[in-house]
Order: sequence, then C-alpha cells, then structure tokens
Amino acid sequence: MSERVMPGRTDGLITLDAADALWGDLTAGSAVPTASGAFTRSPAHARAGYVLLGSHVVATVRASGGQWSVPEPEVRRAAAELNAVGMDRQDLVRIGPFRGAPRQKCDAETPLRWRRRITGELQESGGPERAARRDVGRPHHLAGIDWRQILVEQSRDGTQRTWWLPRAVVRLLDAAEHAETRWLQAARTRQASAAATEPPSHPRRGRDAGGLQTKGPEGPTASLRPYDKELEGQLYSVLSRKPGTSRRVAGWACAVCRTAPATVLDHCHEHGYVRAPVCQSCNTQERPDHLYSNDIRVANRYTRLFHTDTDDWLRHWHRCTGCRARTTLPLPHLAAWTAHIACRSLRPTHRAPRGRTPCGALRVSWTGSQNTPRSCLLTVTVDFCPSGEHRVLARVPYREAAERFRAWLAETAPAVAAAAGPDRLDGLPAQFRPVIADTSGEDLELF
Repeated sequence: MSERVMPGRTDGLITLDAADALWGDLTAGSAVPTASGAFTRSPAHARAGYVLLGSHVVATVRASGGQWSVPEPEVRRAAAELNAVGMDRQDLVRIGPFRGAPRQKCDAETPLRWRRRITGELQESGGPERAARRDVGRPHHLAGIDWRQILVEQSRDGTQRTWWLPRAVVRLLDAAEHAETRWLQAARTRQASAAATEPPSHPRRGRDAGGLQTKGPEGPTASLRPYDKELEGQLYSVLSRKPGTSRRVAGWACAVCRTAPATVLDHCHEHGYVRAPVCQSCNTQERPDHLYSNDIRVANRYTRLFHTDTDDWLRHWHRCTGCRARTTLPLPHLAAWTAHIACRSLRPTHRAPRGRTPCGALRVSWTGSQNTPRSCLLTVTVDFCPSGEHRVLARVPYREAAERFRAWLAETAPAVAAAAGPDRLDGLPAQFRPVIADTSGEDLELF
C-alpha cells in the first residue's frame, strides 16, 4: 500500500480520497484504462451505500464523524480482477446510436445503465470529438473505467456516425450493471424485512438518507450459477411467454463466455429450440451480419467463432436438438463457415509491408433454403477486389457444404461431433417441431 494512502486507514477502512489514490496506483498497468474520481465523482453512489468498481460492488461505510469510507481489501480485489482482463482493441461492439432510440436524461443518482449514460452524454455534447475539447480534464468514468479513452467512432459514407467499445469492456460494464441490480434488490429485501420486524416506535438505525443500509451484503454480487442444460429441447416460442423467464435467465452465467451475466435466451431460428442463456456481447457476436435476408458479410469476428473459441461456439450451436441431429449449422452460420474456412484458400491476397493480406470484403449469399437442400446453392464472393468488383470465388451446393462441415467438425471438435448425429435424439421432444427425415438422398439426411 502506498504511503499516501496509509494515514487514512482505520480498521481496514480507508477514506474515499485515499481509495481513489489506491485505485489509480493498483490499476496503472491495466489493459482497461481507469479514471480518477471513481469513488468521489459521478456516477459514484457513496451515499446509497456502494460504489461500482469494474464488475464489482464495493460497499461504503459512514463513520461516526460523517466521513465515508470503503474496505481496502475490496478495492484491492476489484483492482486485481480488472488487471487480469485482457482487451482486444480490434474486437469492437456497437453501443449506439441506434435508430429510433429515445434520448435519455442521465441523472447522477440513477443506477449505472451505462449504454444510456454514454449515448445521452455524447448526444448532448455533439459527438466524441467536440465533447473531448469541451471537457478537457473532466473524468468520464463508468464503474471506474475511463470509457472515453477507448471509445471508437466510425462513420459510413461520411453521414451516419456510430460509437463502439471493445468487447471486453462491454462485458465488464454489463457485469457491473448486473451486480448493481442484484445489490439493490438485496438491499430492498433487507429493508423490507427490517421494516416488517422492527417495532413502529423504534427509530431505524444503520441507514442513510437514501434509505439503504450503508453496510453492504455479505456477498456484494450474488454468484451466478452455470448453465447445465436446464432448458434443452424446449421451444423458444413457448418458453419466452412463460412468466418469470427473464428473471430466471438473469440468474445464469453466460453459457458461452461463462463470465458475464446472461441477459438473453439464445435460440435456433431454423428449428425454434432454445440453445442457452447468453450475455448481450456473445449474442451480438454470434448474430450474422445480414446485408439481405439471404446475403451476409463475413467479417473478421468469424475468426473467433471458427478459430479462437471454436469448441465453445460449436458446442453452443449444437445445443439446438435439430442442429445436433443433423450435424450441421443453421444456414447463415454454415454459409459463413463455407466462405471463411472451406473457401479460404481461394481468396486473393495482395502485398503488404508484412507479407500478404486478404483482398476485399468477403461475402456469401444463397438461393433456396435448408428445407430444399437439392436446390440450395451457396455463392462465395469478394467485394471490391481489383480483379473484379464482385469476384465469385466458388459456388457450393448446400449438401456439399454440409458434408465438408461434418468432416471439419470431426477433426476440429471431436467431442462435439461424437455427440451429434441422427442417433443422438434422446433429448428431442416427442411433439415439439420434430426433425423431418429426408430419405431422397444417397444416405439419411435430417432436415
């Protein structure tokens, strides 16, 4: 602990100013930039009994002299976890603005709601560049993270501007928002329980002006339970209408990254079966980038889906009973795989300072659908190639693409391949949307 923090320490507690200094010292080398004023400036919630640090809730305590303090070990723990986070500045997630989204007023006393805060601040200030000139020296932090240092602004055709943050930071802020929600729920439960058992004439103790207990719960963030196939084989159309489903989903950790809290229930659009609860970041990463209903752009993010985290994503997609029985992927994902993996050697390259780089933008389209496999044809092209604006690399029939994928799956993820196939139908519901056998081919194909 630095010498300048030492004098403020009392029984494991340090003042908010000392905690700010300690937070800055401990996170100086973090891949995620942090900001000063995490404890003492908006949107800190010291008077409400807590402050957000990264993905953690740190409880605040009001001493007898009216001074606010925080436990030093909690600050150190939050800093250690933030320092362990790796960040790829090229792996970005769009955070706004979105068409039709209303402008939100950002109140310093409201919960995090980090997307609304960033969008509201940037809209009011007229964009990141103008805001940066106006607010030089002003800290812009959310959960102790200086988001302005890593905000990326992109424009398309010089007209529409969009704002992006690295995926690791989006997951951190989502986790912070989830932790705060759980903390507030626990605080309200304790407050209601105390009000029910406390004599009416007895003055309430241990609460500040905001009505929340100043001492945090035993666990600032309730531990998320891992997903264990509880929803396997169920139809999304049925489950999504059941009361309490959203609260149930929020109790799970994301089934893909297993670190962030789940926010949505991912499902297969071809068969309708639920896959698993996932976080917003993973759900966005998986979503195909459709140009048209039968045409998708194959961006660099597919490198993570089919290379870096292949086992996790293949296992996730095969949580759909229909896809697992067919040993394939939904048509948009299979088309992206065909373009990104099967046709990779056909893509032209051009010279670059460090070797050769792929040319143009990869795109794949198809005619027909997976329901008519004999007539379904995938067309892989490169847009903006010097040798042709829309150069066609390959035309692959659906059945050939499916066979190539099965062979690749057996080599790349043998455990996933071993659990797939038409003889793995134990979890298939008896009545819900059965997988129909197509016996017109050379061998048994399931569609």
